[in-house]
Amino acid sequence: MSHTPPDDRLIVALDLPNALEGLKLADTLGDTVGFYKIGLGMLTGGGLALANELKQEHGKRIFLDMKLFDIGATVEAAVRGLAQFDLDFLTVHGDPHVVRAAREGAGGSGTKILAVTILTSLDRDDLDAGMMRAGDIPDLVAERAGRAFEAGADGVIASPQEAAMIRALPQAADRLIVTPGVRPSGSDLGDQKRVATPAQAIADGADHIVVGRPIWSAAAPRAAARAILAELP
Repeated sequence: MSHTPPDDRLIVALDLPNALEGLKLADTLGDTVGFYKIGLGMLTGGGLALANELKQEHGKRIFLDMKLFDIGATVEAAVRGLAQFDLDFLTVHGDPHVVRAAREGAGGSGTKILAVTILTSLDRDDLDAGMMRAGDIPDLVAERAGRAFEAGADGVIASPQEAAMIRALPQAADRLIVTPGVRPSGSDLGDQKRVATPAQAIADGADHIVVGRPIWSAAAPRAAARAILAELP
């Protein structure tokens, strides 16, 4: 009996306290989901071991969401170390010097470097508090995305509202757009301030959507994942 491969446009965020809970959710979701995001919150809870296990033993694709930021030599060394795990996506902050160093560290591995433009939980007041220069967030995101692409990023992380604008950039040809801040129709916004439905995000140019809480907090996570996949065009 042949199985239809999972639709990897959906990336499920394993924003759980530890690797055991992450593995339990992955087992629950089974062959419905083929791509998982493991972030900084689980790093001390066995996140790297979980990434390796899901990749090597379960054949899943892995997005390691570390949002690295440091001097070039340190970023390069960190990415070189992580690239040996054969993970699929790795995030770094979108500053050109960081992206260039990460690209160097990834070398000829299959690890794609995704640049973070402006975190989806931030608004203009947050940027002012952080002394980021004036301007509307969408314009700043587009400019940061363009510079990250020029520095060698394989893709960017951006809110769904900015996906269409980034997709229209000349530098965005053949690059990936991955959107967090995606909430299925009728679900709670949580801590995200810039959101859209799964179908809207894909229609606006996203290659992948990242969904966490609406799946792992659902009474039936597998059914929740299937409902999201059914929303995709």
